[in-house]
Amino acid sequence: MTMFSLVVKNLLTRRARSILTASAVAIGVMTVVALGVLTFSLRETAISILRTGKADFTVAQEGVSDLLYSALDVGDLQRISAHPEVESAIGVLVATVDLDDEHPLFLELGLEPEGLEEFGVRVVDGRRYAADAENEVMLGYRIAADLDKGVGDSIDIDDSAFEVVGLFATGQVFGDSAAMMPLRPLQARERKPGALTLAFVRVDPSADIESLRTAIEDESPQLATVRTESDFGRVDRNLALLNAANFGGSILALLIGAVGVMNTTLLSFFERTREFGVLRAIGWSRRRLLVLVVGEALIVSLFGAGAGVGLGFAAVAFLERLPDLLGVFRPEFTSAVFGRALGFAFGMTFLGALYPALRAVRLLPIEAVRHE
Repeated sequence: MTMFSLVVKNLLTRRARSILTASAVAIGVMTVVALGVLTFSLRETAISILRTGKADFTVAQEGVSDLLYSALDVGDLQRISAHPEVESAIGVLVATVDLDDEHPLFLELGLEPEGLEEFGVRVVDGRRYAADAENEVMLGYRIAADLDKGVGDSIDIDDSAFEVVGLFATGQVFGDSAAMMPLRPLQARERKPGALTLAFVRVDPSADIESLRTAIEDESPQLATVRTESDFGRVDRNLALLNAANFGGSILALLIGAVGVMNTTLLSFFERTREFGVLRAIGWSRRRLLVLVVGEALIVSLFGAGAGVGLGFAAVAFLERLPDLLGVFRPEFTSAVFGRALGFAFGMTFLGALYPALRAVRLLPIEAVRHE
């Protein structure tokens, strides 16, 4: 009988123990998958706001708790535009509105119509809105399809009727699921005259972007420039909190899973003390016995990991339907999430099986055979 077949036979003989161990692993993996997908997807949703514009970097207020609370004004935009390296600086006001039950956090982007092309907006049907039109709106082609709206249709936004004058595409899923409208009318409706949320900056190709970013931040210390994902935490502390919650939850899941594995493996060890003594007495080396115990735990962890991934999918599907996450949680199951979950499965199994395995290999055959 090979080592693998012996391991499988032992697991099938002790099905209850195997199922308990696999369950502990499955719960840990489910937690890691659900937290990983939730954190990654919410982070991508937040960062995609900054990627909507076709810009070399974005300027926002530094240190706000939420990117949507960033506050710039026309003076900030003028100072940014005054740098000779800047080709264009497009100011955008971002607002959210409860459109319907399926879109409780619908985004409104207010910007001047002459800045649409520089912002990276391509009108795919109809026309762009007029600068002072209070009842004209453009819809991203994705949200237009979702709402079954086209050019000439009417749409109610925040208890006001708007005419859809055009459909647009930005090349970004987030931007193509939003509405765009004239800046000044949106500022008036939001009671934020002259206010902006973000500035999207394009620079001369020959310019030193990092030097320009430093100059802008030195000139206006309340502002921060964002170019990479690692910069995002400077303008949205929620991202740091999400990452911390993901890390803390994953570590907690690892420890709980490891304790569960150790508990069931240790109980199995006490039940099999005489068996281990007999194996040592007939010539099994400590290394071979260690492989037997850890091998059983690892095979169980594979089944637990598979079940945990399935439970993770179910948990994500449940989270996706929560009212507080509708419109902002778009699940993305990346290979990194599953790789991390598999690593945690083996980690909790190794930690949980290590102590019982070490106790097994340190048994003296004569004492183990005497065990009742």
